[in-house]
Amino acid sequence: MRVWRMIVVAAWLLTGAVEGAAGQPHPTGTITGRLFDAESQEPLIGANVWLHPTEQGTATDLEGRFRFEHVPVGSYTLRITYLGYAPLIRPDVIVRSDRITIVEAALTPTVLEGDEVVVAAGYFPEDRAVSVTGFDAEEIRRAPGAAGDVSRILSGLPSISPVNDTRNALAVRGGSPMENGFYVDGIPIPNINHFPTQGSSGGAIGLLNVDLIRNVDFAAGGFSAAHGDRLSAVLDIALREGNREETDVQLDLSLGGLGFVGEGGLGDRGAWLVSARRSYLDLVVNVFLRDAADAVPTYSDAQAKLVFDLTDQHRITALGILGLDRSGIDRARAIEQHENAYGDADFTAGTTGLVWRALWPGDGYSTTTLSHNLQAYRIHFFETATGASYFDNRSTEHTLRLRNENTVRFSPAHRLAFGAEIEGNMARYDQTFAASTDPLGQPTPALRLDGRLTTARLGGFVSHTWRPTPLLTLTPGLRLDHHTYTRRTVLAPRLAAALHLTARTTLKAATGLYHQQLPLTLLAQQDASRDLPLLTARHLVAGMEHRLAEHTRVTVEVYDKHYRRFPLDPAQPSLFLVDELFYQVQPISLLLGHGPLVATGQARTRGVEAMLQKKLADRVYGMVSGAYFRSRYRGADGLWRNRVFDSRVLFTIEGGYKPGHRHEVSMKWSYAGGAPFTPFDEAASQAAGRGIFDAARINTARLPAYHALNLRYDRRFHFRRATLITYLSVWNVYDRRNIAGYYWDEVANRRRAVEQFGLLPILGVEFEF
Repeated sequence: MRVWRMIVVAAWLLTGAVEGAAGQPHPTGTITGRLFDAESQEPLIGANVWLHPTEQGTATDLEGRFRFEHVPVGSYTLRITYLGYAPLIRPDVIVRSDRITIVEAALTPTVLEGDEVVVAAGYFPEDRAVSVTGFDAEEIRRAPGAAGDVSRILSGLPSISPVNDTRNALAVRGGSPMENGFYVDGIPIPNINHFPTQGSSGGAIGLLNVDLIRNVDFAAGGFSAAHGDRLSAVLDIALREGNREETDVQLDLSLGGLGFVGEGGLGDRGAWLVSARRSYLDLVVNVFLRDAADAVPTYSDAQAKLVFDLTDQHRITALGILGLDRSGIDRARAIEQHENAYGDADFTAGTTGLVWRALWPGDGYSTTTLSHNLQAYRIHFFETATGASYFDNRSTEHTLRLRNENTVRFSPAHRLAFGAEIEGNMARYDQTFAASTDPLGQPTPALRLDGRLTTARLGGFVSHTWRPTPLLTLTPGLRLDHHTYTRRTVLAPRLAAALHLTARTTLKAATGLYHQQLPLTLLAQQDASRDLPLLTARHLVAGMEHRLAEHTRVTVEVYDKHYRRFPLDPAQPSLFLVDELFYQVQPISLLLGHGPLVATGQARTRGVEAMLQKKLADRVYGMVSGAYFRSRYRGADGLWRNRVFDSRVLFTIEGGYKPGHRHEVSMKWSYAGGAPFTPFDEAASQAAGRGIFDAARINTARLPAYHALNLRYDRRFHFRRATLITYLSVWNVYDRRNIAGYYWDEVANRRRAVEQFGLLPILGVEFEF
């Protein structure tokens, strides 16, 4: 009841506390934007732009730019048409008090002839491949249950299985989170989260400020030859430009921390955009509960983007991203909180990069990126039960990449994309694994890693988009990669196709081979690991997309993903090593020390997904998605078993109602079938004082089904020269006890459950001026 009283008070503050101060009459703002060709990046001159629901319209100038001034604050929709291009509709264009809203949009050329097919006006881009879903800035900002975390925003998609809602790892179509790739403005980033998991891609909360994001595209499978060294999925994140015309400031307070966003122009040829945030819970605890302050994790992040136009054809972008995290817990508190390990952990993640975009004379352009990634881990954990050192990690991983992509359009029916990249990895490992027992109760010797690991990868790709008829698009592609450490060269053919049956119905399909190297922290454990082949996956995806209305579509997809050459530990023949981070029962989650590995592991995921998606129109938006799938693996003993991500049934319904420009309510309800887990051998675990699996029941039991309801209420207050945005989000409204797994409490010598978030209210404030 105390939590609900807090929620009621917060709701009253949102709706009434500053109502009187926001009484300025008729505040207005400006909308400005740029339209360009999606295939050549050239500006589109003379395109028609209509502002709905007003009757205002305009046309783009010689630079492809348009502008609407003195627009009353509120939410608008842009309708864009241009001869020879698919119409585009852009909802959720938010006008704020005395601010400039910037819109960038790419239009897709059409080659449709005569009256064969009339292209439907599109809230959804025409050129997206199968299994690709996109979200724009406002959809990202207001997502219920996301707390400004871009990874959590994706959790409602039918391709994403829940892992643990206290973490944001993405298990895509039955695969491990280590199989996913992330790109920000074309720059690869190993992990986009605070408190990252070494060797994987999850974390506690995202480190990217969503107020800087323009849009995201998520490919759940069958992605193009442009992306390599990943098996499951690719998330492309595009950051927006800063405001070239004026200096704007935003202050915010949310689950992500206390934050600042600033932006402005660099003369008339560029713009800057910066963000900085710091968690604040430790500051509050330090004031009211000083004795507990040392147990509260702290994190901070910063991002900066500078854009400068050297000429009309050449643009340089500089990008910087930094995340700093620290957590720690002493032995007394670990005993009190039933933690099996105590100690300290510090993480540093940083990315810097340069992007050079060059428009060619004619229909072509190139993008060249030079980037550096740093991940540093300073971790020392001790066993709570014994006080003995368990894991000591002083690791640093550097990655330097040079990447070039080119696109040229020879005719409306032929487009060629090609590129190359070189990547160098330099890792310094100083790790000590204490002697222990593995999940099957077998003794594991102590392992010491002290040395450097240097690897390189050279890759190249080519893909040809061919429209043999106005209704059919084929995109064959080929990728070549060479890994110096494992001395492996692999070819990856890929093919995508789209067939327009009608103006509203399209069939899509994709297939291909995908390869990925094992995480460096695992390769470094044994010299013999350099003889292991690359992990391999074959994707086969087919789907149908049908537009029920210009703002509503339904998609149905079936897929088959077959993995080969996965590493197995012969000492653990029934376990699937790459899932170790999610099934292990050791004090902390990490890739454990292993002896020589064999590459005979296989896995397979098959499923069917359906999604109904409605963009904001007539004040309502929403999405309903569902999936049924099976994910299994074959161990070294030759038996097929369920993978830990095999939830089988997924269902999500989310949406919102926007009655005007001040209020918005939204909700999200998610359901997932119980994930597999292995019960403990109770007698053996009690005798050993640590968790030991029942070897005869590997992944045969299932957790209780997961379900939770998240609600959110947004309120905007418009002043003459500023806007205040407040929101109240309530996670797990009916306080469902969702179980993420079970572990063995080594102090109490008994099994305990790992619980996910219970009822959790989150209050957020953004002040723009």
